[in-house]
Amino acid sequence: MTTIERSIEVDVPASTAYAAWTHFELFPHFMRDVEEVRQEDDRHLHWRARFWGRVEEWDALITEQIPDKRIAWRSEGGTENAGVVTFHRLSDDSARVMLQMAYQPETLAEKAADLLGVLGRRVEADLRGFKVFVERTGEDLTGWRGTIPAPRDAAERTAAGGSA
Repeated sequence: MTTIERSIEVDVPASTAYAAWTHFELFPHFMRDVEEVRQEDDRHLHWRARFWGRVEEWDALITEQIPDKRIAWRSEGGTENAGVVTFHRLSDDSARVMLQMAYQPETLAEKAADLLGVLGRRVEADLRGFKVFVERTGEDLTGWRGTIPAPRDAAERTAAGGSA
């Protein structure tokens, strides 16, 4: 499993960055390889992306969501991946967005790209795209303000897809 950690500072409040990130359907505006993200309900997303000319689709489960603070997920089907994005207040009008994700490269091309650091650079580019996007449109967006609590015990974590 490969782990990637990247962050970027944005010139909007943490609450604005969080609200923009909860508009999952807008991810194709700032994530180059993402063609579509469809929110099925409060916890489930369907993704379609194109990597190296090949279309991949997978579902993701939001395992935790705390307004203005964090969103955690894990994949259900497709390439195995999981992660968390957190929003940290720097000042009244700036924040740090931190993205941590782990994924399991499967194909030979994915393994080669992993060795070359391609996904890390792609994540950096996507975060730069998010910065431009949120600084341009963020104040006009409001997001879902609900909370999805983290699983409390080992059985609940296992049911939510985490490790016991």
